Amino acid sequence: MADPYSTLGVARSASEAEIKSAYRKLAKELHPDRNKDNPQAAEKFSAATNAYDLLSDKDKRARFDRGEIDAEGNPTAPFGFGGGGNGGFRGGPGGQSAHFDFGEGGADFGDIFEGLFGGAGRRAGGGAGFGGGFGRQAPPQKGANVAYRLAVQFTDAATLAPQRITLQDGKTIDLKLPAGVETGTQMRLSGKGQAGPGGAGDAIVTIEVKPHPFFTRDGDNVLLDLPITLDEAVKGGKVKVPTVDGPVLLGIPPGASSGKTLRLRGKGFSGKDGRRGDQLVTLQIDLPADDPALTAFVEGWTDGRAVRASLGV
Repeated sequence: MADPYSTLGVARSASEAEIKSAYRKLAKELHPDRNKDNPQAAEKFSAATNAYDLLSDKDKRARFDRGEIDAEGNPTAPFGFGGGGNGGFRGGPGGQSAHFDFGEGGADFGDIFEGLFGGAGRRAGGGAGFGGGFGRQAPPQKGANVAYRLAVQFTDAATLAPQRITLQDGKTIDLKLPAGVETGTQMRLSGKGQAGPGGAGDAIVTIEVKPHPFFTRDGDNVLLDLPITLDEAVKGGKVKVPTVDGPVLLGIPPGASSGKTLRLRGKGFSGKDGRRGDQLVTLQIDLPADDPALTAFVEGWTDGRAVRASLGV
């Protein structure tokens, strides 16, 4: 079983930042989307993701360093068989030993192994087995979980558009984004992890919502600064506005000023309750540069409102 530090190529004393940097480098090189003809790359990508999943968790990393769990995150065996005399049984945390008196005639190790590793507590044909609670078979371990990181476009996250992801085995599936999705949201795909005696583990998909060039998010609302012309601000009218659902016409009231905010209902993100937020459009008057006609008009025009008079100037 590969050591997670060796898998990521970092020292055991590596910082969180060094571990994250090493994982990002490997993930970029080995991602299945870039290595569709190289199945070994998918295996290495999965191994690197599992190693990062363990080492990026402070508690798991500490438990691994102490030897309490293995590289797959499974508990290590709490005991082993030693070479003590008198038919003794050695093991337990810290190298402690325990001795069991098996009675006259010595111990029947066949019964012991059967009790510990899946056999019946009492064999057919008589003879006392090593039974009781100590001899119960532990349930088989499920396979390891596999971690994925999925970058989602801003507009797709807002509209909950289905996303396609490629798994470590090369298969692709379509994901339905949950309401209220945001960066850091995790989705669990049952049975899509590594195979194991107790069944396959799960795939854990962490969502990253990518930034947008002109939309920003405020809770479930989408914010947009919209440039309009002076003519549109003075006269008002209908202007085309981009939204996460596509362009729509927005009515600008006559005499609109910069900083005025208009609301487009239901054009935001879907909240956890299933209701969508709004798009808030803030108007920004875009004046032309070096326009002689506009300059001449302003020089000969006087604002009839006593704006500055209200400020005492």
